[in-house]
Amino acid sequence: MNGVLIPHTPIAVDFWSLRRAGSARLFFLSHMHSDHTVGLSSTWARPLYCSPITAHLLHRRLQVSKQWIRALEVGESHVLPLDEIGRETMTVTLIDANHCPGSVMFLFEGHFGTILYTGDFRYTPSMLKEPALTLGKQIHTLYLDNTNCNPDLVLPSRQEAAHQIVQLIRKHPQHAIKIGLYSLGKELLLEQLALEFRTWVVLSPRRLELVQLLGLADVFTVEEEAGRIHAVDHMEVCRSTMVYWNQTRPTIAILPTARKIHRSHPGIHVIPYSDHSSYSELRAFVAALKPCQVVPIVGRQPCGGYFQDCLSPRLFVPLIPDSVQRHMSSSSRKLSLLRLLKRRLKRPRTQGVVFESPEQSADRSQADRDSKKAKKGKLSPWPEDLQKLPSHHPLQIKKQLFPDLCSKEWNGAVPFCESQKRVTILTAPLGFSVHLKSTGEEVPSPETRKVVSLGPPLAPREVDGGPAASGNQSSWKGCGSPLPHNSKTTSSLAAEFRGLALKYLLTPVNFFLAGYSSRSFDQLVEKYHQPLLRYRQESTE
Repeated sequence: MNGVLIPHTPIAVDFWSLRRAGSARLFFLSHMHSDHTVGLSSTWARPLYCSPITAHLLHRRLQVSKQWIRALEVGESHVLPLDEIGRETMTVTLIDANHCPGSVMFLFEGHFGTILYTGDFRYTPSMLKEPALTLGKQIHTLYLDNTNCNPDLVLPSRQEAAHQIVQLIRKHPQHAIKIGLYSLGKELLLEQLALEFRTWVVLSPRRLELVQLLGLADVFTVEEEAGRIHAVDHMEVCRSTMVYWNQTRPTIAILPTARKIHRSHPGIHVIPYSDHSSYSELRAFVAALKPCQVVPIVGRQPCGGYFQDCLSPRLFVPLIPDSVQRHMSSSSRKLSLLRLLKRRLKRPRTQGVVFESPEQSADRSQADRDSKKAKKGKLSPWPEDLQKLPSHHPLQIKKQLFPDLCSKEWNGAVPFCESQKRVTILTAPLGFSVHLKSTGEEVPSPETRKVVSLGPPLAPREVDGGPAASGNQSSWKGCGSPLPHNSKTTSSLAAEFRGLALKYLLTPVNFFLAGYSSRSFDQLVEKYHQPLLRYRQESTE
């Protein structure tokens, strides 16, 4: 798990263990890779801040309720409260991390100084031109992605690695190409390969939904026989699948990664295409920022003394404002009390034989018999007592026999919920609204009553003869709100969940192929190759 609790603050980044979170109150997610979402699931019930694309993926893939997601616009500054009364605030700015769709760096500014959390990132010199980093700010603490922080590991740039992949594919003109990828990332590489070799790239429906969200070129499809290049899960690239693929057509597999992988088949090729910064890039990044200290994000691979000559003098430890300190300590006390209560409830009973004196045993057995008689007399009246009761409606008899269970406000109906309406919880004073492409659902923005659109609506088709629920109200049902007692509403909820489960099973292939005409594909390829043709003509002249 790669996540941190920032000292002297209520801030947690990529850290989802509430048992160990202590006084953390503000939770941030840098991107959706699994090693940064350990512990994050559909049961999460606290405000969570991330980029708009990550917000979409977080709801669709981990089923986190939209009422807890706060999407913040990338490249803009946002003010968030650090205590319950809003006296102390901080500013957070999201910067593109150049790692995977939705990945961002967080720049925090407040009583604690200035902190930059990179998350996973691939450094480019354009990052230093971000307005938040060009104002001469002193970075006090830099949380650095040290995945490739090793002087002995020399990596090419992503452009150079992509060129190696292109040359490898050209050496196998009759082969099918399998690109082994993780569930998120390297979509731009696939787009480049499709335009370079004038072929469709075959994707899974899940990844096709993502590339549509990113607004990439229309060179992707789900039809198996449409293209020569197939994007597959990296776990599929092994000896057995290579033997199976080559039985029908000559096939090679490419794994674009900087990790050391054992090649179990001669048709598997590992190309060092990495979404993490190389050692030389990390050195250039730290030397340009000159932080006071560098804290590695990947704990199992420390940075050592690689950046000591790039650091600025250390400053004093910041003082925590009283309101923030009270807020952090009160939350930690609540968590400690809850943990103590759970520990007592789970404490095992003492096993063994307990010896008592005959007098104590007799007194205790007599007391138990008396208490049982009293309970029996209170809960189970004798027949003559029932005859004394007036012969009214059975509900009135039930109220007289069970006064604790039947209150005046009940009136015979089970009070499962008071309202069916959706409630939006807003906590922070300032925010922005973001609209994504091809959207229909809404998520509350962090600080205003505007909403952030998060993707195609989840309303299902008609199931069991009943129409699907329409509007935003149906898409919010089941996201932390109590179930209504109405039987019609319950059946519509069940139909909706069945529709969600069958989303891709019932979606025709023609839906995904819509908009991907051969004419638009040819135009994209021609536009991509025009600069190359001009360059070749000029070079021959």
